[in-house]
Amino acid sequence: MSRPNCPNCHYPQNACLCANIQTMQIKPKLIILQDPSEVGHAKNSVRLMELVIANTQVVVGETADDFAGLREQLALSNKPVYLVYPSDNSVSANETQIAQDVVLLFLDGTWRKAYKLLQLNPWLQDYPALHLDLDSASNYTIRKASRSDSLSTLEAAAMMIKAIDNTQDVTPLTNALSAMVEQRLASMPAEVRARYR
Repeated sequence: MSRPNCPNCHYPQNACLCANIQTMQIKPKLIILQDPSEVGHAKNSVRLMELVIANTQVVVGETADDFAGLREQLALSNKPVYLVYPSDNSVSANETQIAQDVVLLFLDGTWRKAYKLLQLNPWLQDYPALHLDLDSASNYTIRKASRSDSLSTLEAAAMMIKAIDNTQDVTPLTNALSAMVEQRLASMPAEVRARYR
């Protein structure tokens, strides 16, 4: 028998994060291209993003066909569209003037899955790519990453929002992530928790 979930945040009721959710309004439109393996992942930070920023759009898929509707939507948009992904062609969001009323595309998955999404969707290369200049490690300590510059999708979104508008308060996002991390750590046996500290 499965554990009952909170009807609002959809986390298990004993791990409900509603008390730590503070909503926020932003000018950029956030669209997440999510690898299917992330959808049911207990440590999925995109679920938190959707709670904090209600108009976050999540499109689950792998191939160009899966994203056909999104491609039509973007083609009809009159806003600049950027792909947030570090590459040889990406420019630093911290050193570029970007209008606040833009569409930001994020690839949600492990580095390997995000790279696969990029390879399966060459149409993404039509959009200018942005990367973040990282001056600190990820706070998403409960999920192992293969690269030192790894961020959760939520952290990348918070940093992008701040890079575009440094007056925007992004603590609702970072506080929600911190609450989830602490909640997960608290539920671990002490010897397991020690590995993440």
